[in-house]
Amino acid sequence: MSAEATNPATPGPVAPAVARRRSRPRIDLRRLGRAALLGPASRDRLPDAIGHVVEAHRAHHPDADLEILRRAYVLAESSHRGQMRKSGEPYITHPLAVTLILAELGAETTTLTASLLHDTVEDTEVTLDQVGEQFGEEVRYLVDGVTKLEKVDYGTAAEPETFRKMLVATGNDVRVMSIKLADRLHNMRTLGVMRPEKQARIAKVTRDVLIPLAERLGVQALKSELEDLVFAILHPEEYAHTREMIAANASRPDDPLAEFCDAIRAVLRDADIPAEVLVRPRHFVSVHRVSRKRGDLRGADFGRILVLVNEDADCYAVLGELHTCLTPVVSEFKDFIAVPKFNLYQSLHTAVARGDGQVAEVLIRTHQMHKVAEAGVVALGNPYTAPADPSAAPAEEQATADGERVDPTRPGWLSRLLDWQRAAPDPDTFWSTLREDLAQDREITVFRPDGGTLGLPEGATCVDAAYAQYGEDAHACIGARVNGRLATLSTVLRDGDTVQLLMGQDPASEPSREWLEHAHTPAARIAIQRWLTAHPTSATDLETGDRETADDRASAGDDTEGVAAHQGTGSAVRTPAAEGGAGAAVRPSDEAPAPRPGDGVTVVGRPEASARLAGCCTPVPSDEVIGFAVRGGVVTVHRVECAGVARMRDGGRTEVDVRWGDTTECRVTLFAESFGRPHLLADLTEAIASEGAEIVSATVEPPAQQRVRHTYTLQLPDASHLPTLMRAMRNVAGVYDVGRAQHQVSA
Repeated sequence: MSAEATNPATPGPVAPAVARRRSRPRIDLRRLGRAALLGPASRDRLPDAIGHVVEAHRAHHPDADLEILRRAYVLAESSHRGQMRKSGEPYITHPLAVTLILAELGAETTTLTASLLHDTVEDTEVTLDQVGEQFGEEVRYLVDGVTKLEKVDYGTAAEPETFRKMLVATGNDVRVMSIKLADRLHNMRTLGVMRPEKQARIAKVTRDVLIPLAERLGVQALKSELEDLVFAILHPEEYAHTREMIAANASRPDDPLAEFCDAIRAVLRDADIPAEVLVRPRHFVSVHRVSRKRGDLRGADFGRILVLVNEDADCYAVLGELHTCLTPVVSEFKDFIAVPKFNLYQSLHTAVARGDGQVAEVLIRTHQMHKVAEAGVVALGNPYTAPADPSAAPAEEQATADGERVDPTRPGWLSRLLDWQRAAPDPDTFWSTLREDLAQDREITVFRPDGGTLGLPEGATCVDAAYAQYGEDAHACIGARVNGRLATLSTVLRDGDTVQLLMGQDPASEPSREWLEHAHTPAARIAIQRWLTAHPTSATDLETGDRETADDRASAGDDTEGVAAHQGTGSAVRTPAAEGGAGAAVRPSDEAPAPRPGDGVTVVGRPEASARLAGCCTPVPSDEVIGFAVRGGVVTVHRVECAGVARMRDGGRTEVDVRWGDTTECRVTLFAESFGRPHLLADLTEAIASEGAEIVSATVEPPAQQRVRHTYTLQLPDASHLPTLMRAMRNVAGVYDVGRAQHQVSA
């Protein structure tokens, strides 16, 4: 946090930033520095140096106790005495400026106390224990949260590890990040004396980490100014061009936005809706973005109209009047009151047009919504203020069993960030992953079947949902249903989808390298990569086509032998999958099993004829069948719905009437569609054996998109057992469909 800068060499933003703070003159840091040194020493009076802080604080908190602020200032000033900034100002001007920023946003007294002291532990002889003794544990926690780690201890990892420490502290108290953002804003304002390369480095970290955090915490006032300061450093030419455009628009004789405001005020006055209507100029980066999107800008493009009302219902009343009395641009309407953004933002967005083609964007919100939109979590006050009756506090606001405080304002994205950072193996991985995670600035909400919800970044897949819900237990995920329909794990989820994750029962289940291609969240990618790194030779890697380890294959082979023994055949029947792994097959998957004698089938009128059941459809007793005469006086028997029947007829084969005899023993070919997982083959053969079926042959196709197709030719002692057998196979975890096979073979 130590600021080594002075006033910027490049002039700061003009009209937009000034307009936001028109009611408060810019603070002279040199005068503050003199006041810090020469202020009155009386213990019962507030030092002159914090007069501006007190004024801003009382505007939001009229009854605040200011004694703790006085004591914090006295400690900070005495500790930093003799330290100077590179600009020549007393160092105390930096914590004073940071505290003033937070006071203007409406921060409560504890936050301001910590901000005055935020550099004492890092840059002076004051210790955390001393801070805790004099100001309490909350102030101690906040100061500790924003204190940098020493480079002498962490080397090049000091910066990423400092941010990791700060984010963990923010997980328990979001006020830590509020102080950090205000600290970075003041340092960015005074970055001009730094070397250009150091300015660029600090600006890039601000762009990649601090600005996204300000956006996610809803602190738009800080985020907008940080964006403009970074814009000026990293893109000076575009910044200068944008500045010229804003200045040229400010010198125009007419102001379309002011005219729109007058029209809106008239409409609301006639409707008797009390409202405040303001022009809200766009900041530099916003103007730059709009110009790139729309080309040449018109007067109404340089700002938006803000309508502030007292009640939520008034927002919709204003919207109705504007859409009735003016010309609305319906495609621009968005309702962030009914569905707030993930960063607490609430507002109605619309746009109205006039005859000359000028279009003005309109934001409609209550005064409280506006306060939260500007200050975000800073405007929420102290979430830990104990109620008069501690037992009446909501469960989420009480301390956890280990004494740590739980922040009821902590958003879901922060919880997810804290989860994955624990698994980040090194500072470099954490630092790069943090930037990637923060770049995902839009969220979706998906629903679980039990009514719970999962917050995920836009573009997340079923893989991400699995790891968000189950953590590393998601290694056992074998598939998903999205809105009731089976879906691959690579399916991209949309806002409002219902996701049911299908989990295998095997605790040794393993993820696939292929999942990395579908993982969008850091939590999923880190968990999968950690497992793959720990198991570099895993036989379940999808790139090899194998689905089971050697032990799994041995297990499957033993189970198959158990099937034969159970049936009393006297010999072991080993399936091709058991011999060569789940990707092995004794024949191509589209080749039919050889024809077999048609026990139990009678050829009507031809007692001497030999009947064979067709391998393409494997009819069983009770199926409706038809026969065709082939060479050698043999009659092949097909199910009537078999695709081979049409080919037989087209080939001129003679139809023969056949019927089932008394025997019920049969042979049938079944297919099973499943999600890939270890031990699946063993579980399926066990289910088949439990129904008394003999496996004659089996084929398991190579997996595709996490799905595996098994084909089994089975001998059943009784055809009536077929429905029960198919049901038992469907009940195996990971299997989602079982049916009668229809081989596409020639006659």
